[in-house]
Amino acid sequence: MIIDLSISALTFFLVTYWHICAASSLPVVDLGYELHQAFSLNETTGLYNFSNIRYAAPPLGSLRFRAPLPPKVNRAGVQTGAVGRICPQATPIWSRYIMSQFLTSYFTNATFSASLDVSSYPVPLVQDPRISEDCLFLDVVVPQKVFDRVQGRTPVPKESLAPVIVYFYGGGYVLGDKSGVDPSGLIQRSQQQGKDGIIYVTLNYRLGAFGWLAGHTVSRKGTPNAALHDQRLGLTWVTQNIHLFGGDADRVTVMGVSAGSGSILHRLTAYKGLQGPSLFQQAILQSPAWEPNYDTDKQEWTFRQYLKLLNVSTIEEARQLSSEKLIAANAHQVSIFLYGTFTYGPVVDGVFVSDLPGKLLLGGEFDHSVKILNGHTLNEALMYTPPFSFQDGGLLVLMDEHFLDLSEEMKETIVNVLYPPILDGKYGYRGWVERVSSALSDICFQCNSYYLNHAYRNSTYTYVFSIPPAMHWMDHPYSFYIKGAKPLVENPLFQVTNETVAFILQDYITSFVQTGRPASSLAPPLEIYGPESRVVSIGSENITRMRDPACNARCVYWQTAFTYSRDDL
Repeated sequence: MIIDLSISALTFFLVTYWHICAASSLPVVDLGYELHQAFSLNETTGLYNFSNIRYAAPPLGSLRFRAPLPPKVNRAGVQTGAVGRICPQATPIWSRYIMSQFLTSYFTNATFSASLDVSSYPVPLVQDPRISEDCLFLDVVVPQKVFDRVQGRTPVPKESLAPVIVYFYGGGYVLGDKSGVDPSGLIQRSQQQGKDGIIYVTLNYRLGAFGWLAGHTVSRKGTPNAALHDQRLGLTWVTQNIHLFGGDADRVTVMGVSAGSGSILHRLTAYKGLQGPSLFQQAILQSPAWEPNYDTDKQEWTFRQYLKLLNVSTIEEARQLSSEKLIAANAHQVSIFLYGTFTYGPVVDGVFVSDLPGKLLLGGEFDHSVKILNGHTLNEALMYTPPFSFQDGGLLVLMDEHFLDLSEEMKETIVNVLYPPILDGKYGYRGWVERVSSALSDICFQCNSYYLNHAYRNSTYTYVFSIPPAMHWMDHPYSFYIKGAKPLVENPLFQVTNETVAFILQDYITSFVQTGRPASSLAPPLEIYGPESRVVSIGSENITRMRDPACNARCVYWQTAFTYSRDDL
């Protein structure tokens, strides 16, 4: 028999044969409801990747806009996770077309000339073949040594199990997915000095209208904050299954940046802390981001706007529509909202989120048992500061647009007492843009850290990322730095400029996960916040102790400034 193969055909044959052989040698984990095989083993890093493990039933049809259900049993074959899934995404016009021009004009002291008319820009659509409403999947990345050590052992000795990070991605609650970062650099730092390393779990949760639709109607006929319930079910999966991969369910640290961190803030105060201990023992919150959404009338208006875009009048009708229509309406709605906002996110619903997290923390209504490592950047809100902030009336305009129910007395306090129009640096700003940015930073970012530090009796570990320009998310590339790897983003502002600092931050993170105390051989250990409100400033040249910049009268004011009331009950 003569076989005539072209070079391309031969290559295809060899690659296919190699894949079949490699796949056949990868381990399979019995999850009870399904069998799941590792997708890959990286021979360089020694890490198994178990990809796209289903942790919830598809949230489709009648399950839309509701809390998720556990997955059904499916043991007909072995799942390989070969098909990637991400939840429907949306991008605001301001972030796609206007923000970079605003920042350029700010940093170069040039005139800002871009149009603020959102109708003059096309609606940005996220084109990704992985997008699907059926997106509630998670990944487990585990060192081969950790995984192999527990195979065939029943029961598994507690001392053989590794600590676990469960990571929640950021993206303004409308963007992001579990594949956004590579954890191999972080895991490698956790394996120093002969340690076996940590296990990394990351999960998709629903975004935009799919995960955060709220209001009077949704409270009666659905589940507000459905995405928080996604995350809770994912954590339940970890509690029940992570031992099968060599992980210790009693040593789980949740970690997130921005919206992911804001989600953790809401997890700490879930159900007023009355549901028993959380499904995790420690939390790393990096720039916990959340714009207070406590007005159920505003939530209902957003819900009705979404129905209008769908050309339906009830939530039941929306549940009968195609994914394509729901995804398009969500993309359009998010795209046209105010500069610096994302339309959706956690809301006060009176149940899961019984009140504003700051108030719950102040009143002691949270899980006191969790250990906290928390950090924020020095200039959190600059990229979300609207271009009209170049003018002296920018702060009042911001308050009128973002917080519609402020009394005239509150406005007077905000613009003349908390953030007076004095640009000599005494109040932390030397320009109109910095003034507005300071207010946004306090309300949506750094005061959240202040609330946590004081609620946990000053026993938290806290850092401030100070490498200029120290904007929001800039510590994220340092947390997931991989030597020699391509930067997470092309923008030079968001790239690692000091490798040693990256290793130090990774050491703080991984040692906290492993021991509960953040330390590094390259820098002094993080000390607790303490009664003097001391944080560690991470700069490009030095790491020093300083007083928490969020410990001020403004954060004290904002902690009780907004009032939640629910008139529909």
